[in-house]
Amino acid sequence: MKEKLIQAFLGLVDSIIAAVPKVLMGVLLLVGAFVAAKLIEKSLRYALTKVRFDALVGRVGIDGALHQLGIRQELTLLVPRLVYFLVLLLFAKTTVDALGLVAISNAIGSFFEYLPNIVSALLLLILGSTVGQFAGQTVAQSAESSGIEFAPTLGKLVSGLILFVCAMMAIAQLKIDTDIVRIVTSFLLGGAALAFGLSFGLGNREIVRNISAGFYARKVLVVGQPVDMAGQKGVLKAITATHVVLQSGQQEALLPNAVLLDHTVKLGEDNTQP
Repeated sequence: MKEKLIQAFLGLVDSIIAAVPKVLMGVLLLVGAFVAAKLIEKSLRYALTKVRFDALVGRVGIDGALHQLGIRQELTLLVPRLVYFLVLLLFAKTTVDALGLVAISNAIGSFFEYLPNIVSALLLLILGSTVGQFAGQTVAQSAESSGIEFAPTLGKLVSGLILFVCAMMAIAQLKIDTDIVRIVTSFLLGGAALAFGLSFGLGNREIVRNISAGFYARKVLVVGQPVDMAGQKGVLKAITATHVVLQSGQQEALLPNAVLLDHTVKLGEDNTQP
């Protein structure tokens, strides 16, 4: 028993002595990793500050997209910090390889293999948010110029739809199964499109007709111009989404925009009675 204990103790001592160079190498690598990561972080932050990276991102509109995603820190601080941790992980993998810790090394290697998917998903979200904002603002402005009263809501709907599509693409990049979400979304969008088409095609035919007529009327008629339409004479005061407002003396008359399509409109001097 005594001899076995002595042999076990000697084996333990030999293992410790054999591991000392690896441990020292690991410590040196860790110290070098911290120093190198810090130098890279400071150099990258200095370069981004010199080129005014935040201002460039703000001009493109990416800062607004990042704010929507909950990222409010300046990119000149955030990006170098992320690079700092990535460099530490890279050196950590080298260190655990030197120490022979295969399981930890494989885990870090798997993370670096998955990292491009994370970056792609993040870029898709940023791109989707940026394009969604631009498309939403464009649609809202076009709808407002056409006299559509729910223009802001329409712009938000378009923006949200684009962001949703990009979010599904980002989830797919992360290799998460989205089949159920796509199926449910397809049914919901199909049902909404069908309901919207039926409501506008059947129940609101006159409203749609008036909106379309008002859109073209704004290109021809000018507010403040004397007009004679459908037996009503007056000064054109406004063209709303669905009606034309005529002012005759102290009275105002509302005519549906469809009158512009069904009757002859005469332009000329104001023949209204005070």
